[in-house]
Amino acid sequence: MKQRGRHRRRKRGQAVRAFLAGTALALTAAATMISASQATVAANPGTLKPLTSTAETTPLRLKESQVPKSALDRLSSEMGRPVGVSAVLASADRTLRDAIDCTAGERTALPVEPAATAAYCWDAADTRSWRAGAVTTSGDADDDGLWGANRVILSAWSRTGTTADDGGLARVAFVDANDLGRLTYSWVLLAVPVDDGHDFRGLVSQVSGMVWYQNKLLVTASGDGGDALYVYDMDRVQRATVDSSAVGRVRGGWSAHGAQWVLPAVGSYRLTDAAGAARPDYLSLDRSTAPDSLVASEWVSGDDDRDARVWRYDFSADPRRSGLLATGSGGYARVADAYVTKAAGSGPVLSYDSQWYLGRAAGTDGDHGTLWRQNTSTPAKATRCGTDETRNCWSGESESLSYWEQTGDVWSQSGRTLFALPLASIDRSLG
Repeated sequence: MKQRGRHRRRKRGQAVRAFLAGTALALTAAATMISASQATVAANPGTLKPLTSTAETTPLRLKESQVPKSALDRLSSEMGRPVGVSAVLASADRTLRDAIDCTAGERTALPVEPAATAAYCWDAADTRSWRAGAVTTSGDADDDGLWGANRVILSAWSRTGTTADDGGLARVAFVDANDLGRLTYSWVLLAVPVDDGHDFRGLVSQVSGMVWYQNKLLVTASGDGGDALYVYDMDRVQRATVDSSAVGRVRGGWSAHGAQWVLPAVGSYRLTDAAGAARPDYLSLDRSTAPDSLVASEWVSGDDDRDARVWRYDFSADPRRSGLLATGSGGYARVADAYVTKAAGSGPVLSYDSQWYLGRAAGTDGDHGTLWRQNTSTPAKATRCGTDETRNCWSGESESLSYWEQTGDVWSQSGRTLFALPLASIDRSLG
């Protein structure tokens, strides 16, 4: 029976790959219908320009602070013993659909060129009123690509609002990816301890950037005051005991707006007061540097005359600071490398082997975006597709590029579609 199951999964996997190849052809044909105005993107952004002076890099520093251990221990004592990732995966009670079961509208979110080699869709009812954000994986977390014995994908979602009570919430789907033919997941609400650990509130952030490194999860804090990044400990997941729309302590226990689990922040990185301070809007991990580094970029509108900045921070090599950034005097995380790019309007960022990849959103809703590759010595390149050779070949709303080094795949998501494709195919498409 087990052999037959594997055979069925293999046959289905072959069918999905063939289906995705057909989808890519259909999207390429659709690209030929893009109007001249839609096909226009910014002029070639050229090369990356290094930022080397102290005046240029100081505004990019971040100040580290940690939630007092007493507050975290108090929250654990009142909520119950924390658990880890494996317990969350064991509770997975929701399933993603394979690409072959996605709607035609959902599949339009896939890149035109290069084609996705794996794609899944989220349930509309389960994600209604939530916006898809960043993706990270166990390939970021550990150099063997596994967390314990598990392959895991984390997918961030947010609800807009000015406060947690008004709908400003962020949650993460912990996806069991051990069987790529059947992805299951469970929701975890991102929270911030308050009242000295007697309660928690929801994180107010779009979570356009998220990186899981060692036992820490770093996420962007776009709507949470002066905090630029929040830090979460993956071994401190708490169980919600009351199923309601409330967040925090409620009569009879603890509620996480319908999620089974809560992940309370253990620290944060704040912006400096320096002129020109930049909030990291997008994140990824670079394992090709020594030490491993956190890659960041800022959002600058394509209509702005400013160039955008991309930069990186080194992770700490101190085993007592696993998953945290390297800091110097005063608890500041200094910039390891920084550059400016003329690819304004870009969102997701990825760096690997001295190449920088920047995703630019579509200029029109429902259209496809552009994926640039830049470095410091050769002009930027972008994939072209369709008979008119448009550069609008990438997913239109993608906010994340996460490279799973062990498999060679880049993971991202757009709308209700989660997808992957080899980094090698991206490079081939760029020439």
